[in-house]
Amino acid sequence: MSATDQDRDVAAVTFDRDEEIVVVVGSGPGGGTLANELCQNGIDVVLFDAGPRYDYLTDFENDPYLMDQLLSWRDQRRTTGDHPLVRDWPDLPGLQVKAVGGCSIHWVGNCPRLQAHEMKARSTYGEISGANLMDWPIEFDDIEPYYERAEDRMGVAGSKGIPQMPPNNMSKLMRAAARRVGYTNFHNGRVAINQVPRGGRNACDEIGFCMSGCKSGAKWSTLYTEIPTAEATGRCEVRAKSMVLQVHHNEAGRVTGVLYVDEQGDQHFQKARLVCLACNSIEGPRLLLNSASAKFPDGLANSSGLVGKHHMIHVNAQVFATFDKPVNFHRGRVGAGTIEDEIRFDPSRGFAGGYYFLATGGVGLPGLADWMAPKQWGRDVASLFESYAHMACMYILGEDMPLEQNRITLHPTEKDRHGLPIPLVNMDESRNEIAMKSHAYKQGTALVEALNPNSVVEAPMGPASHNMGTNRMADDPRDGVVNRWGQSHDISNLFVSDGSQFTTSGAANPTLTIVALAIRQAEYIVEKMRSNEI
Repeated sequence: MSATDQDRDVAAVTFDRDEEIVVVVGSGPGGGTLANELCQNGIDVVLFDAGPRYDYLTDFENDPYLMDQLLSWRDQRRTTGDHPLVRDWPDLPGLQVKAVGGCSIHWVGNCPRLQAHEMKARSTYGEISGANLMDWPIEFDDIEPYYERAEDRMGVAGSKGIPQMPPNNMSKLMRAAARRVGYTNFHNGRVAINQVPRGGRNACDEIGFCMSGCKSGAKWSTLYTEIPTAEATGRCEVRAKSMVLQVHHNEAGRVTGVLYVDEQGDQHFQKARLVCLACNSIEGPRLLLNSASAKFPDGLANSSGLVGKHHMIHVNAQVFATFDKPVNFHRGRVGAGTIEDEIRFDPSRGFAGGYYFLATGGVGLPGLADWMAPKQWGRDVASLFESYAHMACMYILGEDMPLEQNRITLHPTEKDRHGLPIPLVNMDESRNEIAMKSHAYKQGTALVEALNPNSVVEAPMGPASHNMGTNRMADDPRDGVVNRWGQSHDISNLFVSDGSQFTTSGAANPTLTIVALAIRQAEYIVEKMRSNEI
């Protein structure tokens, strides 16, 4: 590495092997899948993760509080803006996992597809006040075959011969409520969870700790699917507890590798032919911005000025209800079913985009206290918790609008233990989000009231677990950070391989789309590497 690579003292840096390597930063749904696809095609990969590597059989516990402490990304962040999350979760605006496997460990398993009209939001919705809507540069038809491959790979229940999950108490309640209010589009759960053993994974035990890592191994996670499969090729080296600090480049502006720090605090430089970032919509842009140099003073891949902008999180809220008879919603899988009638485009409701109702179970008492009534106390709140076994929850998940001011920047004064600026996350609430949430609360309340509850509570959202945008995809370099393949417009051997490349959010949980895009991106990378175009 020459002195022109980056404006940083590298005298104490150790240089790692071989530059004919693809470096993948982040081992979650995007990074873990991409690494496996590349290794299966004969390409050597070094897969970095800032967190430790756990064994789901020995390290995971059916204890949400313990697992939250074990898995969560707790590095410092700061927030600004008028969004309710800034008030309720100022130091934790977005949930991430700091462990090998990333957010494929801590997720419900829901795998709906984006709708075709959601990928053409600008053409469909028109002008939305305050939003910066764009159409995706790809069509639904472009991604559909990769959805099919991802669903097969992940074992999504109900897709092409894969058994559907059986109903549990929450899905039975939701189906009954849907019928009573006139909803007809109910699904028992498009989840990447095995009903029967498949793909080396166990069957679901319906124990209700999906967000704690799935000790059964029934829920798909790169931790025990894609990553071990990649390692079995002999071409994948996983470096856990290795935090990538910067991406470096040469005088020609091509990426040359990554500077990272290991568990002992020693810095190393890993050479690379390509670098692929799959480290989430907060840490991804932060890494690009922290990689600024004399050649790229505004950060890497940032000629558009859009790195970090258009952070989207999904509109979400919750409606809880209590009943005379026990529901035991803590038993069974967390993602118990969906009502899909409201995902349509229907501006007569007063907002653009749509939303799902999710039957939510498996919520432990500590999480319930945080989500249902953050920072609230008293007899009314306590009485709700006393009705825990008699409780049900309808979770609302809707399309978020891309606002330019919702962005990730570098904090002007605060730095992490490695001397780099921490992320500053600005989050404002759009008028469209407020209108959607109001409509969803009304409809969610109608759903549970149709079941004659004792009480109903409209609860706020918890920390955002669906972080998208910030390195958006566009055909025109002026409109986005990456092209339709997730390839940087500015640097041909730099890719983005996670949900930060989403042009718009849609209403669907993002994991299936992230995996489908990773499979598609891997094909492109393999083709271009073999032809020596990158």
